[in-house]
Amino acid sequence: MFKSSSLSEEQRAAAVVLFGRGWGAKAVATNLGVGWKSVRRLHDMWRVRGDTALVTKPDKRQFSFEFKLSAVQKYLAGEDRVVLAKELGLSSPHLLTVWAGRYREQGEEGLRPKPKGRPRKNPEVTVEPESELQRLRRENERLRAEVAFLGKVKALRDEERR
Repeated sequence: MFKSSSLSEEQRAAAVVLFGRGWGAKAVATNLGVGWKSVRRLHDMWRVRGDTALVTKPDKRQFSFEFKLSAVQKYLAGEDRVVLAKELGLSSPHLLTVWAGRYREQGEEGLRPKPKGRPRKNPEVTVEPESELQRLRRENERLRAEVAFLGKVKALRDEERR
């Protein structure tokens, strides 16, 4: 179950038992005195995974672009998300909602896998080698600043001696 869920472990366990007895999400929420949305999400997961809805998945499955696109197209065509999630073997019908939202916002690109980690530096940007004249001008400017600094230090020491 989601770590951010507003339901406690006991409430989730009680909800699953009540779902097994034929109770709906709203009735369970009213009986437990909790929010309806979190119970509805648990109910959807229960409808897909049965009594194992409280068991967390040990690994995070990766889905191909083609799989996601096919699932979203079926979902947007009007198929029930719970039935579709069960048919596709998804852990939760909420995945379909997330994928459909990305598809609506970004199109097919939103369903493509993103590269992991920090992006590489752009190899196309190359620094042109500095010409001899530019290097000498830069060195000359640095030496001027150094002489000016040393002159000020000398002037301060002379003032202190007076």
